[in-house]
Amino acid sequence: MEASPKKTMSSASLQLLLFVDKRPTSTEKIRQIRNYLDELEKSNAFDLQIVDVSEQPHLAEHFKLVATPTLIKLHPEPRQTLAGSNLVAQIERWWPRWQRSLDDHATPTHPPSDPSQPDPSENGNALTSVAYSAELLRLSDEIFRLKQEKEELQDQLRFKDGLISMLAHDLRNPLTAASIALETLEMGNDMKPESQRTRLTPTLTAQLIKHARTQTKAIDRMITDILQTARGTGAEFEIQQQKLDLGELCLDVLDHLKEQFLHKSQHLKTDIPTDLPLVYADPDRVRQVLVNLLDNAIKYTPEEGTIEVSILHRTSQKMQVSICDNGPGIPEENRERIFEDRFRLARDEGKEGYGIGLALCKRVVRAHYGQIWADSIPNQGSCFHFTLPVYRP
Repeated sequence: MEASPKKTMSSASLQLLLFVDKRPTSTEKIRQIRNYLDELEKSNAFDLQIVDVSEQPHLAEHFKLVATPTLIKLHPEPRQTLAGSNLVAQIERWWPRWQRSLDDHATPTHPPSDPSQPDPSENGNALTSVAYSAELLRLSDEIFRLKQEKEELQDQLRFKDGLISMLAHDLRNPLTAASIALETLEMGNDMKPESQRTRLTPTLTAQLIKHARTQTKAIDRMITDILQTARGTGAEFEIQQQKLDLGELCLDVLDHLKEQFLHKSQHLKTDIPTDLPLVYADPDRVRQVLVNLLDNAIKYTPEEGTIEVSILHRTSQKMQVSICDNGPGIPEENRERIFEDRFRLARDEGKEGYGIGLALCKRVVRAHYGQIWADSIPNQGSCFHFTLPVYRP
């Protein structure tokens, strides 16, 4: 608060607060009011404090201000508020009454209503009590903010505890599968005696090695997703963009997921032109997006259902990838929220997964200055689309 120069607080003076903002007209308003009050100074004592609401928001809240400029008479009681563009005219009209109330207050006929509490008018501390109230409001807001922060941190800890539990559970299946494949290969090792050796054909050996590699990649994906989520959405997200054949990458990902399609007897349809231009993207990050979206499509598509993958040269600057399924679809009210961190549909609460895959996809695509969105018809299926920039040499 800024005190009027020449004035000091006194219990025998009017105590006034003038609230202004940073608009250019505020300076003129202050000048007009000060000039008028200075004209009255010879016969009347007053204390004028000027408050910039942008610098003292708690005082504005304390007095429930709805507009500026506003002049508030604090002392003597009762408090009175004047607002509007004609403050000088209003002061001129009310000033005689304020003086009479000040004279009446100078000779009180009864003690304060609560003897245990100091009279705010004594020792000129009415303005001090206002600042005290504002500080209480500020501290109250700070306590509320800290409580919210504490709840958010507790929520993050609970989420990460849940992630650890789910990760331990979900890692068991691919670890077991990879272990069985490796043990089978070991049993066919030529260094063992003939009686202990399992006869492996070259084809079976290749299948076991491929199966073990697929399972270890699945484990790596899980761990990568968890670590990136643990860093939080505000963490720096690094990508290493380069020239990339998006069609070739997509076909490679589909080949590695072939066993999952076969396991559910799902049909795969692709529309990936061979003459697509290169994109400018991070191959590892884009692979992560493709795998996450295809994993979701496989999970939600029923047995013998159909999954469609297409790439479209959408504009001269963008390539669009679309992955569609004929699963249960996404409720319309949740189509934006599914990309939020840790959001899961109510129907999926009992299913495996972390609720972080689509959020990671969004972060990757946004880091490439692309877009990601979903179209869906309930009980008919969903299509997930994302765009990447075309490479321009």
